[in-house]
Amino acid sequence: MSFGAPLFLLALLIVPLALLGWHLLQRRQARYAVRYTNLDVLASVTETTHSWRRQLGLVLFLLALTLLLAGLARPAVTRLAEREEATVVLVIDTSGSMFATDVKPTRLEAARKVVREFMRDLPERFQVGVVAFAEQTEVVAPASEDHELAVDSLEYLFPRRGTAIGDAIARAVQVGRSAPGAGTKQRPIAILLLSDGAQTAGTLAPLEGAARAKSFGIPVYTVALGTPEGVVELSRYGSTRVIPVPPDPETLSAVARSTGGRFYEAKSAGDLRDAYKRLGSLVSKVEREQEVSFAFVGAGLTLLLGAAAVGALTFPRLP
Repeated sequence: MSFGAPLFLLALLIVPLALLGWHLLQRRQARYAVRYTNLDVLASVTETTHSWRRQLGLVLFLLALTLLLAGLARPAVTRLAEREEATVVLVIDTSGSMFATDVKPTRLEAARKVVREFMRDLPERFQVGVVAFAEQTEVVAPASEDHELAVDSLEYLFPRRGTAIGDAIARAVQVGRSAPGAGTKQRPIAILLLSDGAQTAGTLAPLEGAARAKSFGIPVYTVALGTPEGVVELSRYGSTRVIPVPPDPETLSAVARSTGGRFYEAKSAGDLRDAYKRLGSLVSKVEREQEVSFAFVGAGLTLLLGAAAVGALTFPRLP
C-alpha cells in the first residue's frame, strides 16, 4: 500500500492522544467516586463503567478515528488490470531438433498449435511479431495488430540446421522497437522465446543477446521445449544415425533471469500450453495503483456510527 499524501499520516498521532485523554478522564472519575458516600449507587455506576459495552464503544471510536485520519493520506493499493496495448515478439526455434517426437506429434507441430492459440487470445490492440531462427534468423511476421498475419506465418516454419539463440534475441529487439509506438510506457515490449536446444551457431552468445534486450528494458520470457531423452534420426547413404537433442534449460533460465523475465520448462504439449497461458497473463496484465480513500472513509463512518450506537446503549440517561 502507498499513500498519495503521506504527511497526513502524522494526524494519526491524535489516536494515542485520544486514548491518553480517555485514561486521564477515567482516573478523574475514579477519584470522584471514592468521595461519594452512597455505596449502593456507587456499585451500580462502577459496574456500568467497567462493562464490556463501554470498552467496545471506545475501541470502535478509536478504529473509526484511525481509518478516517488514514483516509486523508490518500491510500492506494496495487491491483492487476488488463493491459490495453503492448508489443509481443514471438521467437521460435526452427532448428532440426524440432523434428523430435518426444513432444507429440513433434516439437514443432506442438509449438505451432500452442502459439497459434496464444496469439488468438491476445487483446486486439496488441502488436504481435514472429521471428524464426535456426542457423540464421528470419522475420516471418513484422509486429502489427494484424494477429491473423502472425498466425498464418506459423505455417511457414520449417526445421533447419543450427541454433542461434543470441542472434534471435537481438533480432527480436529490432522487430519490437520498430513497431509503431512500441517501447513506451503505454506500449511496452516483451519477447517470448521458445527453444529446444543449446546454441550451436550465430554471432552473439545467448547472454549477449539478453544484454541487448535488457539495455532497452525488454524482458525475455523463455520456454525450454523437450525432454532429455529427445532424439532425431538422420538418414544418409542408407544408414540411420540417432542424434540426442536435449533442451538447454540452464541457458534459457539465465537469459530470462538476466532480463527480468520468467523461465518455463515444457516436457509435453500440455506443459507447453500451460506455459503460454501463464505467459499470456504476464504480458496482458499490468499492475496499477488504485486510490481507496473512499473505502477508508466509508469504513470509518460505519465504525463511528457503531460507536455511537454502543454509547447510546451503554450510558444511562437522566430521568
